[in-house]
Order: sequence, then structure tokens, then C-alpha cells
Amino acid sequence: MSGRLLRRWLLPRAPSDGRGVAAAFLAATLVALSGCNTNPWPDKETSTNTLFTSMVESTPRHLDPVASYWSNDTPYTYQVYEPLYGYHYLKRPFTLVPKTATEIVTPKYYDKNGQLLPEDAPGEEVAESVYDVHIKPGIMYQPHPAFAKDDSGHYLYHNMKPGELGNRRTPMDFEKTGTRELVADDFVYTIKRHATTRITTPIYGIFSEYVVGLKEYGPLIKAEDKKLRQGLDPASQDLPFLDFRNWPLAGATAPEKYLLHLRLKGKYPQWKYWMSMTFLAPIPWEADAFYAQPGMAAVGMSLDRWAVGTGPYMLTEYIQDRRIVMKKNPNYRGEPYPCEGMPGDKEAGMLDDCGKKTPFIDTIVSTVDREAVPRKAKFRQGYYDIEVFERTDTGLEYLVEMQDSDRVRDEYTKKGFRLPRFSDITSWYVGFNMLDPVVGRGATPEQDDKNRKLRQAISIAIDWEDYSKVFPKKAGETAMGPLPSGIFGSHHDQPGDINPVTHRLVDGKLVRRPIEDAKKLLAEAGYPDGRDAATGRPLVINYDFYQSPSPEIRSELDWMVKQFAKLNIQLEIRATDNNQFQDKVRKGKHQFYWSGWLADYPDAENFLFLLYGPNSKSVSDGENVSNYQNKDYDRLFEKLKLLDDGPEKQAIVDQMVKIAQNDAPWDFGYFPYSSAAMQHWLYNARPTVLIRDPGRYYKIKPDERVASQKAWNQQIWWPLVVGVLLIVAILLGAVRSLRKRERTNARGEVLA
Repeated sequence: MSGRLLRRWLLPRAPSDGRGVAAAFLAATLVALSGCNTNPWPDKETSTNTLFTSMVESTPRHLDPVASYWSNDTPYTYQVYEPLYGYHYLKRPFTLVPKTATEIVTPKYYDKNGQLLPEDAPGEEVAESVYDVHIKPGIMYQPHPAFAKDDSGHYLYHNMKPGELGNRRTPMDFEKTGTRELVADDFVYTIKRHATTRITTPIYGIFSEYVVGLKEYGPLIKAEDKKLRQGLDPASQDLPFLDFRNWPLAGATAPEKYLLHLRLKGKYPQWKYWMSMTFLAPIPWEADAFYAQPGMAAVGMSLDRWAVGTGPYMLTEYIQDRRIVMKKNPNYRGEPYPCEGMPGDKEAGMLDDCGKKTPFIDTIVSTVDREAVPRKAKFRQGYYDIEVFERTDTGLEYLVEMQDSDRVRDEYTKKGFRLPRFSDITSWYVGFNMLDPVVGRGATPEQDDKNRKLRQAISIAIDWEDYSKVFPKKAGETAMGPLPSGIFGSHHDQPGDINPVTHRLVDGKLVRRPIEDAKKLLAEAGYPDGRDAATGRPLVINYDFYQSPSPEIRSELDWMVKQFAKLNIQLEIRATDNNQFQDKVRKGKHQFYWSGWLADYPDAENFLFLLYGPNSKSVSDGENVSNYQNKDYDRLFEKLKLLDDGPEKQAIVDQMVKIAQNDAPWDFGYFPYSSAAMQHWLYNARPTVLIRDPGRYYKIKPDERVASQKAWNQQIWWPLVVGVLLIVAILLGAVRSLRKRERTNARGEVLA
């Protein structure tokens, strides 16, 4: 085939002037452009009663309620599971209300002789507290194959053989499902499971100090589990069912079908708050048995991924690090929306749904969206109804942008973004691993004192006031101690609230100590000018961060490096995803780290226990990530647990805070401002870190969403049309040039 014929064959059949080529190209381009759609969701889903949101980090690591203790788990655990108590959605201060229990129980106190004591008995006289909790009858579990039975009443999927699982990869893939009623024994089963050896149990250390017999129950279960595993391949993922019904626990029993009987050692006023958390959510033994079937673990089918509860929602889709979908639980009884709230709630429309059955939303779709820029873009386009479900740190960025730009303020105002700013009970801090020989406890009293001075020097150098200026979208108030405002015992924002290690009063104002003070402490610690006095080597500290270094995180990591550079200390960044970070701290392999705490309940104990010795993360898998131990602090904490709010409790809190300030296992960081980013079509929304089951209260109006998305994402055609016309002009010129060259002979003469 000649070159000319090849070119002819490649070019479309068209008039000789090339207009056909250009017209065909323009038509094809316009057809393609007409199909453009920036909506990440199918159009049919946008108009449905579905809430779209995102998750910032990876998908949750633990949805098993005895293991889950991380903020990115709770958007799912608290929608699926129902503890005994919860918090009133609208009232402040936070008020406990019954959830699966019929009422909030007042415990009975007994002395060492078993004699009943008055309700106001001093904690020292109380040998045992007894809680008799009545469970609401008629509460049903979600549909699940674990409950499925045949016509003879035998469980269909409790005796599966190897290979019988087949191609099933989720509970949704099973042909049959069933349900049953919630009973008190399900709560007993949960409490027993805190002693399991099969999965991490961060609260076992605390619960075993109180629940009668639970401390002894742990070694018993360990021994029984060892018997079950005897002869098995240690690497096998298929383990026999560890049935906790076989071993009674004195502190947790069910004398009646709907009666939970709990016995606690001594007096522990905070126990009522633990009953509002998923650590005490009911777990049906059938689910535990179902997930023990051969092949389940290998495909990720477990309570850690596929929760089984009585709550308003149930998981229907779980794609690792991509997406989680929850659907309305068809067996949910429909607890009513509250009819009381705070002043102004009625006028704001927060009580419009008084008495109506919840939940209002059919489906909740959460997508992993780690990068802030695309996540924000989707919210601004109306594709996320709330930017991050249950998070209260997303709205501040929008508020700062509105202050910085009139154009942005006009856009956000016209779009009706809801960006409430409020105080909440949360904190961000950095800490030191006290098991580390450099920044932690010293092998001798002299070395221990030097290491303390090193921590104090670093705490002075990290300028949190500067952090709030450099990163106003993550700003907050510098913390002098571990307790934010809103917690009894906190002095935050009150006269005299000062951390003498890091600050001093100048003309009545708090001022951070000068860097010269930090350098002096550093020299006394044995590192003059950031070098080891004995070897001359530079001091290197490893910074363990729980999130991969995306572009927006990189600037914060660089800022922290600069803080250490003030002391000529080299900071090595070891940023990983959260799952790797959790593994590292459990093994005690971290050195200096960033962390935060969202209050579990509104009591000082919930923050101060983060430094309680027996709650050490690397030793007992508790939440003391610094592995801090101080005998005086621990002794005071033991007293604190016995006290109701009052002067005596305040005095003990003050002593504990002073000890922590001096030892500096943490640099206390800051208390962030809270704000959530929500669309105007999302109703009944009042975000806060303590209300972790907001899904059933939220309501959306899909028609408002569809209209807003259409208005906010109108395609601008003229730049595309201009671009196409330019391309057409170039093509026409190229075609004419080609035609002319084809008609020109070797001597440059144009042929007729």
C-alpha cells in the first residue's frame, strides 16, 4: 500500500475541503462533553434517602465492641450496637438516659459484712456495689445468618465443614437469616468476653479491677483456650469456638430473662458512664459461634468487621479502605425522637420531629477520602451531606476561610453551609513513651531526673500558641493540664490555671517560658546544645505519628521538626497509618508520639486514667499510651474513683495534675475548637464527641440536595467550545496543508 493510499485510508471520507472532518470531530466532542458528570454517586442514589459522608483515615480496625476504642470505629459501632445507657441527644450538660435498660439504676452499697449502706456512704466503707438493671423486653437483633434455623429449630450455619463456606465473603451472601430477642444473658456474655485471648481488649484491665471475679476469670479463660488449641497448627486462623457460657462469672449474672445483676468491688461512681459505651453492648453468643466456622477468618468474616447488634443500623457492605455502607435495621423498634432540649431548640426546629420513630435515614454511605482537598471539594459541591461523620474538627477550616476571603464567605453563606463552632470535651497532646531509656524512666534516680528535664525542655520548646497561628484551621487553646473545660475539676480558662513547667505569669498574662530556660534544662539533662555530653553525638528523637504523611500533614510534621530544632535536637519522622501505629504502641516500640482524646464520659477520671499506671498500653493493653507510672499519682487516682463531685475530689484532681505537670509524660498540647461541616439539607444535627449515635436522629431532604447539586455544579461550556473551535481551526489548517502537499510534485509544482 502506497503512502498516499495509507493516508487516504486513515482519513474519514469527507469533502475535499476538510469541513467534514472538523464537523465530525466537533460533533463527537460535544456528545462526549454532554455526558460529563462530576457527581461521584449514581444519580438515582442522590435522590434517595441516603446520607453520604467520608472517613478520613482507613476503615475501622475493630468493630468488635470489646476491642473497639478508636474514634474512627465509633461511627459504626454506635449505630449498630446499643449499650444499656446513652446520653440525651439535646440536653446540656450531658444527661444519661436509658437505652436498652428500662431506667438509670441507683446502685446498692454493702459493707464488708454484707450489710446494706445508705446511698451517701463514704467510699472507704463500701465493699461492694450492686447494680440490678432491668432490660426492655421486645428488643430484636438485626437479621443475620447466625440466628438462622431450620424447621426443626437447629442452627443452619453453626456446624459448617471446611470448604462449605464456598464463595461467600460477607454475611449478606448467606441464603437464610434469622433473629431473636435481646436478653440479659447477652450482656453477661459481653462482660465475660473482655477476658478473651482471641482479640485485644483495652478495657479488661479497668473492668477486672471492679467486676467481681473478672480478674481471676482472665487466667481461667487463658487456660481453657489453651486446651481448645491443643494440637492445632499455631498459624491456623480457624480456632474452636470459645464459648463463655461454659464458665460462670460471679460479678455478672442474669437471674431473670430481663434482669442483669452486676457486682462491683467497692464504690465506683463512674461505672454508670461505662454502661453508656459499647464495651457493655450486648453480644449474642450465636454470632461468636457463627464467626468461629472454618474459613471465616481467612475471608475477614468476624465481629471485628461484621458487627451484629440491635441498633438502628446494620452493616451491609465493607470494602477494606474504600467504603462502608449501613442500612436501616428492619427489626429496630423505633425509639422516638426527643421532645425536650435546650433553650432555643424549638425555635431552631430541633424539636419538629418530637415523638417520631427513628431512624429517619435509610442508608449511610461512608467513603475513605484521606486527602483534604478532594474531600472538601466534594462537600463544597454538595456530594457529602456531612463532610466526616461524627467528627467535630472539620468545620473550623471553613470558618477560617470565610474570615480570610469575602468571596469565599459569600459562597459559603449562599450555599447555606452549617458550621457551628462550640466548646467540646476533647484534647490533642504529644507524649513520651516512659519505657524508652532516653525520654522515659531512667535506670537510676539520677538518670530518671535527667530524663525528666529532657521532657520538660521539649515541652517548653513546642510552642502551641504558635501552632494555632500557623494552622488556624486546627486551632485551639493551649492546655495547662489534661482536663478541658466542661469537666468537673478543670481550671482551664480560670485565673491561676498555669503549668509552671512551660509557662509563667507576666503582668497577669500567661507567657511561654523562653527557649533559654529549655536549653538550660537540656544541658542539665546531659545534652548541651543537643549533643550527648558523654559521646558528643547529636540527640535524635523518633516521632511516631498515626497518619501517613499526606501533603497537608507534611506541613505539620515539618512544624514539629522546627520545634525540636530550637534545641538542636534532630526529630526523625516515623509516620504510618493508624493500624501500624497501634501495633507499634502495643509493643512499646514508640518514643515520642502525637495523640488525642475524645471524652468517653463527662468526668475527670476519663482523662486522668490516661496516665494511670495499671492502664499502661504496652503492658496491659490499656489506654495509657505513655506507659506512665507514678506511685503517688496512682494512689490518688484510686481515691478519685471513689468520690462524687465535690471539694475533696477537686483537691485530689489538683494534686494529680501537679504531679503530671512536673513529670511531663505529656506535653499537654491544646484543646481544639470544635466545629462540624454540614449541608443545609441535613436536619436535627448537633455534633458533639459524646453523642456517638447521631445517625438515628439525622434527617435529610433529598430534593433539596438534588436541587443544590444541580445549581452548584452547572457546567460552563464556553471555555470548552472555544477550545474545540481552536482544535477545529488547527485541523482545518492541517488538512489544507496535507491536500496541498499531495498535489505538489517533486519540483514543488502544484498539480491540477
